[in-house]
Amino acid sequence: MNLFPSTSIIPQRSRACRYNDGVRNSKFRVGLIQMSCSADPNENLSKAQWRIREAAAAGAQIVCLQELFRSEYFCREEDARLFDLAEPVPGPSTDTLSGLARELGVVMVASLFERRAPGVYHNTAVMLDADGSVLGLYRKMHIPDDPLYFEKYYFTPGDLGFRNFDTRFARVAPLVCWDQWYPEAARVASLGGAQILFYPTAIGWHPSEKQQYGAAQFDAWRTIQKAHAIANGVYVAVVNRVGYEGPPEHGIEFWGGSFVADPFGQIIAEASHDREEVIIAECDPRRTEEVRRNWPFLRDRRIDAYSPILNRLLD
Repeated sequence: MNLFPSTSIIPQRSRACRYNDGVRNSKFRVGLIQMSCSADPNENLSKAQWRIREAAAAGAQIVCLQELFRSEYFCREEDARLFDLAEPVPGPSTDTLSGLARELGVVMVASLFERRAPGVYHNTAVMLDADGSVLGLYRKMHIPDDPLYFEKYYFTPGDLGFRNFDTRFARVAPLVCWDQWYPEAARVASLGGAQILFYPTAIGWHPSEKQQYGAAQFDAWRTIQKAHAIANGVYVAVVNRVGYEGPPEHGIEFWGGSFVADPFGQIIAEASHDREEVIIAECDPRRTEEVRRNWPFLRDRRIDAYSPILNRLLD
């Protein structure tokens, strides 16, 4: 487990009346659970519970699990039998995690394969407050379709928009993996008052590409998310998985590298490429205030001139 120093965050709205300004300006600590996954969903859930306890013992108040943590990354292939991995929300995973959140007094971001209805499935982040209550869902909006990432076969695009949730400790916006490449998603979430953006993730190298492109791919992945932090003056927390999944030449080596960036894009906590780790970062709302005062990107936006962005292309 690695402990890292900190930076900043800020609070919430829908339930903001419960909090005074002192709480809104309080520092908070986030914990990211970077782990490998087996083919046994129950084994993965048990490991996640153990790691959440580890994070809470280290002082984490908001804990985020990686994308689809209950299983291996099944989207490497198109197989109708794998829909059996899906579960309702609320359901078995949320029941277990809600009890743990209540016991430990921590907020959780949990990424699940949601069975919404027969034939309608989502890649869903569930927000659990520190009393164990389900605050709501975020359904992944951007769905990729690439070699070994056949997500369009499994997931219906999200229909809830980019959401913020007022938790006991901060105002949080969950996004999921492929969403992390889209500045529009980070911007809308930040405009909703998010103090921190969480990105549960499952991304890695193809064996045939790693030697030639691996370093550049990882750098692009980290750079785009640091840019979201800078452009919006907001904390960004990204949690990826580790380990190799799939056959030798047609699998994915998940590159880990989970990290937390402060509102100016500085990395304040970072995990390795190849080890299971819990990383902890302290976030300070005063840092957000400081950055936005000196780099007032939100102030200087020309909202009267951005309507063309609603077009696919400008022909």
